[in-house]
Amino acid sequence: MPRPVIREMAAELLGTFLLIVFGCGSVAQVVLSGRTSGEYLSINLGWGLGVMLGVYAAAGVSGAHLNPAVTLALAVRRRFPWSKLAPYCLAQLAGAFLASAVVYATYVEALGEFDGGVRQVLGPQGTAGIWATYPQPYLSVVPGGLIDQIVGTALLVICIFALTDTRNSAPVSYLTPALVGAVVVAIGIAFGHNAGYAINPARDLGPRLFTFLAGWGSEVFRAGQHWWWVPIVGPSVGGVLGGWIYDLLIARHHPPAS
Repeated sequence: MPRPVIREMAAELLGTFLLIVFGCGSVAQVVLSGRTSGEYLSINLGWGLGVMLGVYAAAGVSGAHLNPAVTLALAVRRRFPWSKLAPYCLAQLAGAFLASAVVYATYVEALGEFDGGVRQVLGPQGTAGIWATYPQPYLSVVPGGLIDQIVGTALLVICIFALTDTRNSAPVSYLTPALVGAVVVAIGIAFGHNAGYAINPARDLGPRLFTFLAGWGSEVFRAGQHWWWVPIVGPSVGGVLGGWIYDLLIARHHPPAS
């Protein structure tokens, strides 16, 4: 593999690691403290700040996609090399998995205190949701779950394209990571109730694989009517849809880039 691609993969791994370690860490603190050390808003802020810090860390090397849905949208709509799609996604998945292990190691004693050492996916002592997303009992897998994931990711990609489009008076580059983080906070505040606003396949699959191996077992793939595939397919479709919407309504009306 070419050395530049390896550098970019390393940057994607680190950026995604920072995103997940702060995001899942914020959820762990709220859940395991019984909401005495945080609340839903602090979770939103944790994810938003994690995105911001991950982008600051990786942007100069890889562009800081940190999300397979974003990488796919860029490949479809922005001529990002298709040959880099799989390496980027693998690096993002690895970063999410490693971050999950760090959160687990940090909170393993708190987990034992919370659930008595019996790892449960759902229910009052369920803790798998610290790492991956699970739907509310009322939410259907299709169409409700897919629509939920598609909408959130489409909004994310529309905003990312807008914030990085220099022909659209995009802000100076050092503000972009903070504004992308703010977009994630806004999506969480507006669309988090149904299923935890999973808008990143690596963010969901990497931690879910970790919980499968760390004691929660195969129930993490069966729970929620086999929900696990929805946060992969939904964001992937939503990312491409969001890129198409931005280009249709905004980018096509710009003069050609010089």
